[in-house]
Amino acid sequence: MSGVQDELLRTLTKVAKVLREQQIPFALSGGCAVYARGGPATEHDVDILVREEDAKPAVSALVAAGMRAADAPEDWLLKVYDGDSLVDLLFRPNEVPVTDDTLGRAEELAVGSVTLPVMPATEVMISKLLVLDGHRCDFSELLPFARALREQIDWRRVREATAHSPYAEAFLVLIERLGITGAPDDR
Repeated sequence: MSGVQDELLRTLTKVAKVLREQQIPFALSGGCAVYARGGPATEHDVDILVREEDAKPAVSALVAAGMRAADAPEDWLLKVYDGDSLVDLLFRPNEVPVTDDTLGRAEELAVGSVTLPVMPATEVMISKLLVLDGHRCDFSELLPFARALREQIDWRRVREATAHSPYAEAFLVLIERLGITGAPDDR
């Protein structure tokens, strides 16, 4: 594990502790959720799902715990930093509001030294595929994720939830051709 990954895990532990103390429901998503489920480690950031009404209280609680708030140009998330480690508090990823139902799909898993709610691999894959567009169409992070967690992912659900995206379709065709998943009719 690299120093950056160690820092992200320390940050994740702090975030989980603060949000639990404040009784703010949350779930781990993104690259850290992939890592928590046995996939490759991330060096990017910590993605935390929260309901929109909890986003500002979460930032306030994290700032009170020593982190610093940062401006986010997007209107669907808030950001804080723990040293150099970025934490994104997502409340409307891909224009889909985080709800109690969303958070209820998370499973308690050990991540480093803490147990916390982690989104299912299927949900994380859907979210990552829906971010792809003409400006962001890099499969280099998604391929190792798909390989490592292929048995945890409901590929039929991924196909259905991303059917409107030609970028997601391209990725799904690629991993089918690589033998990571079966053909659409096999599932």
